[in-house]
Amino acid sequence: MSAAKSKYLKPSAKFESRIELAGSFRKLPTGTNIGNTSFNLVIEVLVKIRRKNPIRNYIRGIATGKNKPVSRELFDRRFGASPEDIGLVVDFARQHDLTVLQTSVSRRCVILMGSVQKFNDAFQVNLADFIPENGISYRGRTGSIHIPEILKDIVTGVFGLDNRPQARPMFYLLKNEGGLVHPRATTVSYNPDAVAKSYKYPRDVNGTGECIALIELGGGYRNVDMQNYFSKLGISLPVITAQSVDGALNAPSTADSADGEVALDIEVAGAVAPGAKIVVYFAPNTDKGFLDAISTAIHDSVNSPSVISISWGASESQWTEQAMQNFNETFMSAAALGVTITVAAGDNGSSDRETDGKAHVDFPASSPYAIACGGTRLLSDSETVWNDQDGWATGGGISDIFPVPDYQKNISLPASVNGNKKKGRGVPDIAANADSASGYNVLVDGQWTVVGGTSAVAPLIAGLIALANQKLKRKVGFIQPKIYASSSPVFKDITEGNNITAKNGGYSAGPGWDACTGLGVPLGNVINIL
Repeated sequence: MSAAKSKYLKPSAKFESRIELAGSFRKLPTGTNIGNTSFNLVIEVLVKIRRKNPIRNYIRGIATGKNKPVSRELFDRRFGASPEDIGLVVDFARQHDLTVLQTSVSRRCVILMGSVQKFNDAFQVNLADFIPENGISYRGRTGSIHIPEILKDIVTGVFGLDNRPQARPMFYLLKNEGGLVHPRATTVSYNPDAVAKSYKYPRDVNGTGECIALIELGGGYRNVDMQNYFSKLGISLPVITAQSVDGALNAPSTADSADGEVALDIEVAGAVAPGAKIVVYFAPNTDKGFLDAISTAIHDSVNSPSVISISWGASESQWTEQAMQNFNETFMSAAALGVTITVAAGDNGSSDRETDGKAHVDFPASSPYAIACGGTRLLSDSETVWNDQDGWATGGGISDIFPVPDYQKNISLPASVNGNKKKGRGVPDIAANADSASGYNVLVDGQWTVVGGTSAVAPLIAGLIALANQKLKRKVGFIQPKIYASSSPVFKDITEGNNITAKNGGYSAGPGWDACTGLGVPLGNVINIL
């Protein structure tokens, strides 16, 4: 036996005592259990690791102006993972004959590869295959993950054992008798640059020098569509690049697939800030893929996105606690690096598509470090809360997971309508046009159609952030404390409408912040307070 090999076998006793990984419990997957996953199947698993130093207080200093965003080098030294913690996880992995594919100080992770049998043994789980109604099988687990007690304070999450679909795109194709609706057939529809103009976005900047990251968990885009779209709008074609994460690719198919989301995101962001580079990070629709895509974008030193737009999510009730906390920590990393994150707040009103009768908010929009983007209906003479009265409406409400952040402590937050009178993070922060009946003209897979949803708002606001960064010659980063503290008239207050879709009720608009449209619609002069 070689010395190198014995080095990893000697300390095995320290890994014997096991505990449950906090927050790792997963509910029984939906669908039919068709038996244990093949023990020989080789999979990749992401192990997330704690920071060297806590980051929350530093971000509070950014909010007050005491601190400034850090460089990537300083971030790694202060807020990355320690080599010692990484080394201990690597030792554990090798005890179970798992291959270490990658370690990262900045992303605070160890990526492992091995057979299902080896992962079952390493984390004391049982992986099985399930077939839901759509017929697309996936790997799932029930219960908690177990880790060595010595790793209790080191490992913050384990992702990739379970690969069930995690999120849905927050877009809504306007349809008529099963077909896509042509823009001329609607009451009103807009090109994205016309919406930007109506909100008085600055015209003397175009996002040059900035990079907008788009997170996509499916679908794809066609270059010919992008060329034809921006040509039709009379706008220079932005530089658009596809980036693969965890093996996912730009894979366009049909207009009623997730292609609609991808096209909407690119075309809205590109019409608002055509001078910005757009990088589309394609990842698998799993909690691991989603998290990997976001952390890849944040720590991408080649493209260096200054703003990340996310139009995918799911009710907080559909996530594990470890996932929400690790996403939230990743968003904190973005705040420390000066990267702004905009997230769609959901398209199914106060129920957020849950059927338990309760009100729910969408995650990752409910993260206090994301700008949650709600939806309105924009007409020539009015702007109200988006609610089609048929289950499609802007998301918004009170988080069951995250407490009231500092920047929301001076506004009037309603109690949860669920009867527990809980006060938590209020969603959304801001809003903009999202109703498909006043939607965006989009070209997807060769078809012109009209698309709505709060997923249109996330790239719209991301475009505005890119304009702000160029105009101010700096990254505005974590802007929530500034927009909530502002007394300047930089928002169009939306005071009519509600997002009631749950049996327990929902929330109504009114003067000031509300749980339908947040502070209101940000106008171009919001840049003056950032």
